[in-house]
Amino acid sequence: MIHTKRFGSELQKLGFSFYTGVPCSFLKHLINYAINECDYVAAANEGDALAIASGAFVAGKKPVVLMQNSGLTNAVSPLVSLNYTFRVPVLGFVSLRGEPGKQDEPQHELMGRITIPLLEHMQVKWMVLSSDMEEAQHQLSLAAQWIDRNRSFFFVVRKGTFENEPLHKQKRSSHVNDETDERHAPDQLPSRREALTVINALKDGKTVQLATTGKTGRELYEIEDAPNNFYMVGSMGCISSFGLGLALNQKNADAVVIDGDGSLLMRMGSLATNGFYGPPNLLHIVLDNNAHDSTGGQSTVSHNVNFVNIAASCGYKKSVYVHHLDELEYRIKEWKLTKRLTFICMKISRSLDRNLGRPQIKPHEVKERLMKFLKNIHP
Repeated sequence: MIHTKRFGSELQKLGFSFYTGVPCSFLKHLINYAINECDYVAAANEGDALAIASGAFVAGKKPVVLMQNSGLTNAVSPLVSLNYTFRVPVLGFVSLRGEPGKQDEPQHELMGRITIPLLEHMQVKWMVLSSDMEEAQHQLSLAAQWIDRNRSFFFVVRKGTFENEPLHKQKRSSHVNDETDERHAPDQLPSRREALTVINALKDGKTVQLATTGKTGRELYEIEDAPNNFYMVGSMGCISSFGLGLALNQKNADAVVIDGDGSLLMRMGSLATNGFYGPPNLLHIVLDNNAHDSTGGQSTVSHNVNFVNIAASCGYKKSVYVHHLDELEYRIKEWKLTKRLTFICMKISRSLDRNLGRPQIKPHEVKERLMKFLKNIHP
């Protein structure tokens, strides 16, 4: 078996000190080490963990993601459309529940057979982690070299690989909402482009604008392409988790997440994670048109959801509904002055632009120039 604390120290020597993930009994001792000794973010699901880690990487960290192999299926979308597409590498540890020939619970049987083929199909480099410490150190060195080439690397972990690492007593802190302002007036219903124009006009030399999948990123690009913009493609629903990872690890930047109703509904558990960790330099704006605009205008169920109350219940310090563009501008300026984790929801009209273009810059170039921008931000 591997001495867990020694293994963790080797990871730290290689620069890996930021962890995120979802628990698994096979990985509990490594998770306990991460909680005890490093920065650890407990994600609501494995896809969110990949997005959090990706934001941390762009902010300059070398992140580690921990998950059970059943949760690898939750992570497929960001692995193939965020990490692969943007060339954002993560070091992953995935358990091998349901290993062929070993007795396990019935729900792990199929996943145990397809874990390694699934990694291969996603073009993720992998190794079964050795239980011999010296061999494991050599494997870590190889993994670090792969990460340096901007490619993700996953260790497949068998039962009994890590020695016992007791979990220190955890503090049960709570982050609670200070201010909620719900809908109380008629909506102006501006276009998305009009709302994005207001948001973009308020950026400064410390602002990072993170636009969700689909027309939001495409319209922001047409308004003004800039090195502090990030246009998410694929990995729908991951933009606020990406923003969380970035905001936690680059405190000199102001992270403005521009989300949509369909995107938020897909991974609404991210609100709970954001609210608990609560970076004050994160502003989460949802432009809600009650539609999947990029795929033909099919209706979402956002008309039946009170996003403002949900965000407040999840611990966002401020959660507000804005009715018109002037109020949107006011609330953004207010956040810049007060710096509290803030959620803004605004109803917008459905898009009529059928000839909207696409960014003429490759995703990995978007990532690279954003990383350069972040490195140049000073306190």
